[in-house]
Formats: sequence, C-alpha cells, structure tokens
Amino acid sequence: MKRIFVTGTAGFIGFHLSKLLLDEGYAVGGYDGMTDYYDVRLKERRHAMLRQNERFTATEAMLEDGAALGAAVAAFKPDAVVHLAAQAGVRYSLENPRAYIDSNVTGTLNVMEAARAAGVRHLLMASTSSVYGANEDMPFDERQKADTQLTIYAATKKANESMGHAWAHIHGLPVTMFRFFTVYGPWGRPDMALFKFTKGILEETPIDIYNHGDMYRDFTYVDDLVRGIRLLIDAVPGGPETAVEDDSLSPAAPFRVVNIGNSDKVKLLDFIEAIEDELGRKAIRNYMPMQTGDVPATWADASLLKRLTGYSPQTPFREGVARFVRWYRDYYNV
Repeated sequence: MKRIFVTGTAGFIGFHLSKLLLDEGYAVGGYDGMTDYYDVRLKERRHAMLRQNERFTATEAMLEDGAALGAAVAAFKPDAVVHLAAQAGVRYSLENPRAYIDSNVTGTLNVMEAARAAGVRHLLMASTSSVYGANEDMPFDERQKADTQLTIYAATKKANESMGHAWAHIHGLPVTMFRFFTVYGPWGRPDMALFKFTKGILEETPIDIYNHGDMYRDFTYVDDLVRGIRLLIDAVPGGPETAVEDDSLSPAAPFRVVNIGNSDKVKLLDFIEAIEDELGRKAIRNYMPMQTGDVPATWADASLLKRLTGYSPQTPFREGVARFVRWYRDYYNV
C-alpha cells in the first residue's frame, strides 16, 4: 500500500505520521480543518514542512463537510485511510461537548463513508486510552470491557469504535482502531501537559498538578506511536486466519482494537522532575484536587501490537522529555 490518506495532517500526531510515511516513500493525501482550538500558526508550520515533499498534497476543510471530504478521498484514490483528525482534549470536553459530537461522531461517520465509497483496503482510526474510563484492572488490555467512560471526549471515541465495528460488519471493510496512551514529543499541542509544564517552568509561573501529584501515566513518545501506526497499516484484520494469540479480532467483522503505549507506568511527579532537570530550574507547583473526568492512572498492555507487528514502543520518558525541551527552546527561541 503506497497511497495513504491521513486526516489531521496539520495536527501533532498526523504531522509526525505523514512525515514518517513520506520518508518511507509513500504518497500522502492530507486533510485538516485548521481549527483555532490552539495556535493555528503551529498547524501552518507543520503543513508547510510537509508541503516541501512533492508526494504530499492536502485539502483544508472540516470533517463535518462530508462532500469535501468524500471528494478529497475519491480524488486521491488511497490504498488506506488513517483517521487522526478529532476534537481532542479531555478537559475542553467539559466546556464544549457539542464540538466533540460534531467532529468526532459526525466527522468520523463522514470518514467511514468516504473510505467505503473509495474502496480502500484498510481503514485505521484513532481511539484513546480514555475509553477504559473507570477500569482499575491494569495494565489495560484490549479485550477488557470498556463501558465506563468519564468524559464526552472518551464517550465519542468509544462511539467511534462501535461505529467502526458496525461499518466493518456491514461493508466488509477492514477496520483497525488504535488506542493512544498520553502521547508527547516535539511539535506537540500547547494544551498538553508537557507543553504547559515546560512553558510554566521557563516563565516562572505556577503549574497545576492534579490529584496532588498522585497520578500515573503511560507516556508514549510520538515517534514510537507513529511507527506503530505505520506498521499496523499492513496488519489488515480479516477472518480467523488473520488472528494472533490473545487477539481482539472480532468474530463478527474484520475489526480489531490495538493499544499503542510504552507499557510503563510513570509517576507524574517523576515526569515533572525530568522536565526540571532538563531545563535546569524548578517548577512552582500548584497542587490541586483531581479534576472531573480525569483518572488516576493509565498503563497499556501493548503485547498485541508486538504480536501483530514485531514492534514495541520503547523510548524512555527522560529521553523523550529531553528531545521535546530541545525542540521547544529552538522553536520559541528561549
């Protein structure tokens, strides 16, 4: 498969995936709404970098515009579609839930319909570790029941999984859902913890630390994540003959769910300490109670990814933090 259509190419993860695909010789058709949820200049810089490669083309339009999306996919004639565009952010979903329904539910239906109409060989769509919700049995395994989402953001992503399964069953279109675990790295979103912590420490303003720091996350470096996605493009779900040991493959459709995480539960305070060490200064810490919709811990069992692709994310969080800080200092000239 040499032609990949990617939604969200001006976004954090979509940019990194597109760059990897282009580096490996793929043609990439991009699609992004360029919304102002955060600084559009960051999105424009990402797209500008991708446009330097002649095998990259992009359409700037909203997911909710089904006609524009369908036309873009049809014109590009992709072998596979990777759907990364979404209204992201757990906390923002508490303020503006309708944005999540419009983008993540209606928009995703438009992506699925465009992929079906174009006859692609594989549709891959982003989900999140947030779908595990109130589950406490860790590390999280794809075969666990996940019916206790705690935010509208997580609920829309669980809806996407259910929609994808139905689409795979009805149309025979192979669908892979991948669940991300706290992705971080260069060119990240300004609303992400690492970005906010780095900015606050450098500007000597307080950083908010929820649940008084008693939080654990499976921090996944962005290059590891997109490598996993790239390899999953070729791991097309089908009948029982495509199953591996302890697979999440559906018995009713060519559909599976795959965790992509570092398989390492890191204490939030250790993560903050790594940022402090890299910056050479201490944070002004504002300890706060747990925020509504948040969870105290995430931790991925990523063994299915390894069985399907032979690959496991492995960047140590201190190394990843150092790479981000170097990028941040360079980008903002601080």
